Amino acid sequence: MRTGTAARKTSETDVKVAINLDGSGVCDTKTGVGFLDHMLSLFSRHGRFDLTVECRGDTAVDDHHSVEDVGICLGAAFSTALGDKSGINRYGHSVIPMDESLVMTAVDISGRAFLAFSVELPAGKVGTFDTELVKEFLLGFVRKAEVTLHVKQLAGENTHHIIEAIFKSLARSLRDASSVDATLGGEIPSTKGVL
Repeated sequence: MRTGTAARKTSETDVKVAINLDGSGVCDTKTGVGFLDHMLSLFSRHGRFDLTVECRGDTAVDDHHSVEDVGICLGAAFSTALGDKSGINRYGHSVIPMDESLVMTAVDISGRAFLAFSVELPAGKVGTFDTELVKEFLLGFVRKAEVTLHVKQLAGENTHHIIEAIFKSLARSLRDASSVDATLGGEIPSTKGVL
């Protein structure tokens, strides 16, 4: 099993994350941010990643620090679980509909952190959740996971649906990219010999 853990403790948050890339989609999240818990549950189920997240954060201020730091820890745990990346597919992409919304994500587990985020979220909030935090979460994730991620909204009017499609599509893309390709014989999928 390819597993990874990460922890981050600051004056603003105390976060612990554990992930199993070869799981079945079992999820236990307690972030203190209800909408984030919902999205992580979708991420876990559709990526078939077993995921545990605990976060105590300064949500009395707002959700920013908690959401960002969970993204950072998830990226770090994901990177640890990948190990030396031998034999992985490396690339993954997915186009996911959620009712009227349609989102494409494409991932390269490249060792280079980059986020292209072409999304227009009509509402500033979903419930009490600040929707601008979706990008902050993804930035934290890609920086620590060291992946290239493109997120492109192809359609959508309902903000909840658009964000849900992002997390489901990301899960599917990462599942494909991190899966082991037996035909590679354990080789690193790069002409450089390292990712």
